[in-house]
Amino acid sequence: MAELAGLVQRLEVAVGRLESMSGPGGSGGASAGGAVSAYVEAFDVIASGSLAQYLSLSQKIGGDVQKHADMMKQAFSVQKQLLQTASSSQKPSDALLTTILQPMSKMMQQVQTFREQNRTSPLFNHLSAVSESVPALGWVAMAPKPGPFVKEMQDAAMFYTNRVLKDYKEKDKVHVDWVKAYLSIWTELQNYIKKHHTTGLTWSKSGPVASASAAAPRASAGGVLPSSPGPPPPPMDCSSSGGGGDGGADTRNALFASLNKGGDVTTGLKHVSDDQKTHKNPTLRGNAPVRAGPKPFTSAKPAAAPTPTRTLPPVLELDGKKWKVENQEGAQDLVISDTELKQVVYAYKCNKSTLQIKGKINSITLDNCKKLGLVFDDVVGIVEIINCKDVKVQVMGKIPTISINKTDGCHVYLSQDSLACEIVSAKSSEMNILVPNKEGEFTELPVPEQFKTVWDGKKLVTTSTEIAG
Repeated sequence: MAELAGLVQRLEVAVGRLESMSGPGGSGGASAGGAVSAYVEAFDVIASGSLAQYLSLSQKIGGDVQKHADMMKQAFSVQKQLLQTASSSQKPSDALLTTILQPMSKMMQQVQTFREQNRTSPLFNHLSAVSESVPALGWVAMAPKPGPFVKEMQDAAMFYTNRVLKDYKEKDKVHVDWVKAYLSIWTELQNYIKKHHTTGLTWSKSGPVASASAAAPRASAGGVLPSSPGPPPPPMDCSSSGGGGDGGADTRNALFASLNKGGDVTTGLKHVSDDQKTHKNPTLRGNAPVRAGPKPFTSAKPAAAPTPTRTLPPVLELDGKKWKVENQEGAQDLVISDTELKQVVYAYKCNKSTLQIKGKINSITLDNCKKLGLVFDDVVGIVEIINCKDVKVQVMGKIPTISINKTDGCHVYLSQDSLACEIVSAKSSEMNILVPNKEGEFTELPVPEQFKTVWDGKKLVTTSTEIAG
């Protein structure tokens, strides 16, 4: 009986695939229909497996985690709709593809916005884990390596999932299971991409080209997708010179005929006497009519369209021995606490944020950061500040060397233990070192920006000018 039941189940699966092949979009051939059914059904396996488990556990936790999970459920639903469209349609142009992907982009943005609006939530680490990794659903627009992109987003979530495990490992097993279920979603998605979309989203080779109108009703964000631009106007007909019909040709013939008169071409001109010539009578120049001739031709250069800025997801993770802090915007509570002496910190393109580093580490680098505040305990190597603007650095412990390069606006607050620090600067401006006194107050001292160099007979001697302090 068990063998018969298994046979019946396999027959039902086969019938389901045949029905999907014969349905709409499956008329392009059996092979196309089979491929379509295969990768859409494979995505359903993720939805009914790890995703369903994550949703169930989120419901048990409740609160903001459940609300966030409902958004993720909707995001995966939009992604499935996109896969169904790709399975039965040919790939559109890049411009149209951007419009088709807008519902997916809106859902990811909604997930990230929810986290930012609930920074005081007691489940903020849960929300951050989801928010940091939800860009993985954008793999549909990545080529030729969508799988590694999902892996990067999964790694971004692990910084916060580790915090969840640390907080709940001994308290509540539901949260531990929640972490495992959530991370397994992205692991299964990587395997799915590797099998069905190795170098990018697989589109059908038959059927109609995907259209924005087909994707618009499926957008669950409620907004109306912008309509695709209409066709350009027909090119101007330059074959005639403004008269229309044969009038232009008649005008040209009459012109050439008048020019072919030879010496008689001047017989129709009117004689101008000396008293009518403006160059001999300056008083006539003010009353002379101004001739409105054609303006000189200038080639109008089309305005260059602004290059769209690509918004990258924020990163705060440990990659080997390097702590990567990237693309942070307005984050005032960035903390790196589990540090080791061999580790380094690299902060890149962080804006209006604050980063605190606890413990003793090897080195710190700030690169392309604006209005960033850095507070750290001890560094055994060097702190480098490169291509930054308006940054503030405070030393709580010891630091041997601080390097400032190509930076405009840098305030360094030294501690009593770091007064022997060497500060090396180049191509920088508005640098100030704040030194503590016995009362704990800081004295602000500018770093010279202007120098004077003279030849003393043997070598060049460079000193800072008085105007620079």
